[in-house]
Amino acid sequence: MNRVVVTGMGVVSPLGNDVESAWSNLIKGNSGIRLIERFDASRLKTRIAGTVTDFDAEALFGKKDARKLDRFCQYALFAAEEAVRQARLPLERLNKERLAVYVGSGIGGLQTLIDNETVFKTRGPDRVSPQLVPMMITNMAAAQISMKYGAHGPTLAPVTACSIGNTAIGEACRLLRLGVADVVMAGGAEAAITELSLASFGNATALSVRNEAPERASRPFDADRDGFVMGEGAGMLILETLAHAEARGAGILAEIVGYGASSDAYHPVATHPEGYGAYLAMKAALSDAGLTPQQIGVISAHATSTEAGDLSETIAIKRLFGEAAYRVPITANKSMTGHMLGAAGAFEAIALVETLRCGIIPPTINLEHPDPNCDLDYVPLVPRRTDALYGLSNSFGFGGHNAAIVIKRWEAGGDNEAR
Repeated sequence: MNRVVVTGMGVVSPLGNDVESAWSNLIKGNSGIRLIERFDASRLKTRIAGTVTDFDAEALFGKKDARKLDRFCQYALFAAEEAVRQARLPLERLNKERLAVYVGSGIGGLQTLIDNETVFKTRGPDRVSPQLVPMMITNMAAAQISMKYGAHGPTLAPVTACSIGNTAIGEACRLLRLGVADVVMAGGAEAAITELSLASFGNATALSVRNEAPERASRPFDADRDGFVMGEGAGMLILETLAHAEARGAGILAEIVGYGASSDAYHPVATHPEGYGAYLAMKAALSDAGLTPQQIGVISAHATSTEAGDLSETIAIKRLFGEAAYRVPITANKSMTGHMLGAAGAFEAIALVETLRCGIIPPTINLEHPDPNCDLDYVPLVPRRTDALYGLSNSFGFGGHNAAIVIKRWEAGGDNEAR
């Protein structure tokens, strides 16, 4: 089967709206969590989030087109543009029938729906936008990208809650391995920070209420964590078969060598207390890659900063890795970005590619008082050097969806033989 490589990446995130700035802030341990200014959050229990800043949609897309795109689509299109640019895709020469798009969103155009519900109630049905449905449906990020780049290959919008990014990447790899496509644009996007969503999560006591110190609110594996912090943004990767990338002389950033998916089959929102589904997804990803746990040099944890979630992931890692679990460094990007929901997995996959390329593991910030039940090496507070060849990235979502991918460092002129 075909090997799959990464040739381009793009992000919109609370840490910056390009890979370079987001990565720089990650390894510096800078938080992108701040007080919400986009709307009045004073009535809410939680008034903080990992929000995207310095993103002027009208300047980027023009006023007319921007008004026809929900923010999650805007983020996805902008991240895709950066990824395409880095990959130097020769769009005019590509076989567009073999160019595919796998991009999902967990919630889609929630703000568009809310805005039009308000219009319906205050101004009547005749004033509801005819663009409501095409703006809010969750497949539209993938559709807009396919239209922009003329991608006639398969277009898929996976909806697996917070595991979407890894699901999109993993399923895109299957497409490429089977020879159905040459190139796939894969990732996830989310823009669900609204009064309504914050109220719902807040009433479920799922969110941190550390409003007085936003940058300290997301605390994966810390004994003082009090819930997750919502985030937003997009992550996009250009995946190609190795043969296609080499034939066009593309710069290769990393190789995707393993993918595993599973279901908890347990509860609509609660994670399996023993992390059984997470264990199965990681086990499947390592089996797909032909690796043992001892060969994994770094883990990018799902780690949302919830008591149950962090503990169940820790249990799952211990079950799969055994004694090696205490020797592998684990990082939690959400300590700085918050939980970007459907965009989280793709963003964290990009961060893992950069970890392997640059030899630096981003820290898990705010891990000041470790939970005694979470006793692994979570790279607390400061970044760490690494020579890891393989990294594992975890993403889990509501409904018990689990997806894990294994990424291999690419070394120009080095040993990149098939595993």
